[in-house]
Amino acid sequence: MRDQALFDKIDLHLIRVRLGMYQPAVSAALKRLRELAGDPLLVRSGSGMVPTDAGLRMIEPAASILRAAEMLFSDARGFDPQTAGTTFRIAASDYLDPLFLPMVLTQIKRLAPMARVEIHPLSSDGDYHAHLAQGELDLVIGNWLKPPEDLHMSRLFGDEVVSMVSTEHPAVRRGWTLDTWLEAEHIAPTPTHPGARGIIDQMLDAIGRQRNITARCAHFGLMPDMVASSLLVLTTGRQFCERFAERLPLQILDCPATLPRLLYYQLWHERTHSSSAAQWLREQVKGVAASLRPPPSS
Repeated sequence: MRDQALFDKIDLHLIRVRLGMYQPAVSAALKRLRELAGDPLLVRSGSGMVPTDAGLRMIEPAASILRAAEMLFSDARGFDPQTAGTTFRIAASDYLDPLFLPMVLTQIKRLAPMARVEIHPLSSDGDYHAHLAQGELDLVIGNWLKPPEDLHMSRLFGDEVVSMVSTEHPAVRRGWTLDTWLEAEHIAPTPTHPGARGIIDQMLDAIGRQRNITARCAHFGLMPDMVASSLLVLTTGRQFCERFAERLPLQILDCPATLPRLLYYQLWHERTHSSSAAQWLREQVKGVAASLRPPPSS
């Protein structure tokens, strides 16, 4: 991993500190890479250094090889959470229960104190396939009407679809029919790319209905505050809504459209399927999901 760090950190002093190497050793490593590549790789620019075009082209292929090697040697030694310095990379939707990811992070750091955790946003543009295949992600967490068949998956939990409005919204007093709900002003996620459809709108498409979306936001966690101070309607999972209704002037109402439950999964690639570290990570995620699952109604 040391050679990769030369490109991650362009300040040579920071490289030396990060790697725990003396300056001559860093210079020798850079010289060796330059000889192998037949290119300077790094050139001076101001007070620091910048990669050449050849250096830039090397970064991603080299990083992929090094991640695979790191996984190989980690599994050969066996995964010990107490001593492992593994970096776990997770992409997740922000419309999950707001407690979920903080609890996952806490669980990992409690049992694997030397591990590093990176949480990345999950978009619906399909890039997570490539990131999983290249080892840039270990796990993807979200919900799909039909999960990708070319990835391994494990179901985490299901949730009822509800609508959430301000306590001042007329529907709190009057209720609503399917037609009045569709005609109300809805807020929905901003599409990640042209033609993208959110999970709720995909469900409505399946029954031939369309709602009146008058506001969009790229950050799901901001929507409850927007709803609390407007007449907008947010439709999503009950667990997400309940966390915000506890502290904001919001009311949860039944959704008049007959929609299936939201099903949440964790997905991973074949390359990490047998990795002891990745298996451990998936078990932690599964355990946290189980702890948040609402008890069955009596």
